[in-house]
Amino acid sequence: MTTDSELPGESLVLVETAQLLGRSLRPEATIPAVLRLLSELVGLNRGRVVLPDDDGQRLRIRYSYGLRPEERDRGVYRLGEGITGDVMRTGRVCVVQDVDAEPQHLFRAVDRATLPAETVSFIAVPILMDDTPIGVLGCHRLRARSRGFQSDIQLLRIVAAMLGQTLRIRSLMDQRTAWLEDQNEALRKALARQQQHQGILGDSPQLRSTLDEAGRVAYSDATVMLLGESGTGKERFARYIHEQGPRASGPFICINCSAIPATLLEAEIFGHERGAFTGAVRNRPGKAELADGGTLFLDEIGDMDIELQAKLLRLIQERKVQRVGGDRDISVDIRIITATHRNLQEAVNLGQFRLDLFYRLNVVPIRLPPLRERAGDVVQLARHFLDCFNARHHREVALGAGVLARLQSYPWPGNIRQLENLMERAVITARGDTIDAADIEHILNDESVVSGAVHVVHAEAPADEERGVTVHAGESEPAMSGRPYQRVDPSEAERLRSALAQSRGNKTRAAQMLGLSVRQFRYRLTKLGLD
Repeated sequence: MTTDSELPGESLVLVETAQLLGRSLRPEATIPAVLRLLSELVGLNRGRVVLPDDDGQRLRIRYSYGLRPEERDRGVYRLGEGITGDVMRTGRVCVVQDVDAEPQHLFRAVDRATLPAETVSFIAVPILMDDTPIGVLGCHRLRARSRGFQSDIQLLRIVAAMLGQTLRIRSLMDQRTAWLEDQNEALRKALARQQQHQGILGDSPQLRSTLDEAGRVAYSDATVMLLGESGTGKERFARYIHEQGPRASGPFICINCSAIPATLLEAEIFGHERGAFTGAVRNRPGKAELADGGTLFLDEIGDMDIELQAKLLRLIQERKVQRVGGDRDISVDIRIITATHRNLQEAVNLGQFRLDLFYRLNVVPIRLPPLRERAGDVVQLARHFLDCFNARHHREVALGAGVLARLQSYPWPGNIRQLENLMERAVITARGDTIDAADIEHILNDESVVSGAVHVVHAEAPADEERGVTVHAGESEPAMSGRPYQRVDPSEAERLRSALAQSRGNKTRAAQMLGLSVRQFRYRLTKLGLD
């Protein structure tokens, strides 16, 4: 049995090199050790590995053995310059029998005076990756040695191949590390933005523009009206405006005008005195008083009873409240932000909303983009909700192939709230560790169909709709999310065309995508001349 100490020099170099590279993938530690083996065991001295700079314009000695630091630092070459540059350019081995007789040998790193007085040779072999040179391995040797040049070339080729694999693996690891660092940085920035923007997630131009607009008005006390469909995050935007402004240290008080009966909403906003009505057993300040020094957010202001609108107008004009059952004016220092999904201009025309109040509220209108207009944000939101609901429900499910693409293609009539609900249901009901595209499709199909009837209320509908009757959907016309007939806006044309394109002309599917019944969808096509 032959031990390592009994192996010939060449074989021992290869065995020791394999062991070194197997123990560590850190080239700054392993490559100089390999070059030391070449020097001590087979007399290939002053070994160096030359690699391109990051810009690829220069070659530089990165690792060496037997070179002083200043010699290593001088080892810089242009592509094609000298022996090293030529080997890097051509990918061919180069043997210089006598460095003194070869003009291309530049003595750039090692001065001739530091070399032995006898004839010195230089061998350079390319370090290849997929037959492409990625570096050069070079060594000096004495020409008079009994060992033949061909043996040295063969040995250096093998060592160069081993070093090439090490460099390749390290490059892949560095790329992976850089990718992970980029991902971590992106997550850190997203988290910072989320904290800064009150949890408003997304990077789409539409969202960034809206946030910028909200940020610009935050420093004033102007009344802001947030306009947009249900589920677009109006309360989060209102909080963002509050937090960005000078009232950030004050209270943020929110009232949903559509969630409180009209008979109770007045007392909720303005407060009440003891004995003002049955059950009023003590004095109670209203939300407007509680918001003193901060912001009062009135959500779904379009649903407020018209009689209460007059009292709200006085609050906006005079910044004073009078509790229900009281006769004392109480001054409040508040900023008012409102939100609605209704068309208040149309409500004013129909006598359902006061014109003077509309002008007081509509000082700075900000439209919140629906999710279908926020290209790319669906993916970020879906992943965020996935993480949240995995943690909340103690699951560890992942999104399967095709899920994100399907989520991006859906028009989201319920906007962010609908996406959030869908992700929670998907996490809870996932049968394994993966949410499949089929699971998402099943949930979307469930949400597209309303089991009840669609009540038609607008005058501009076909004959049976004009009478305000209830239209029941048959099997061939599933009833969609209940949306009454309304005036058809010419701006809807592009949305209808887009739905038809996505559904490949299937009107039933296109109607589902828009949250309409097939009848409503066809009615709009006819009114807009698209049928």
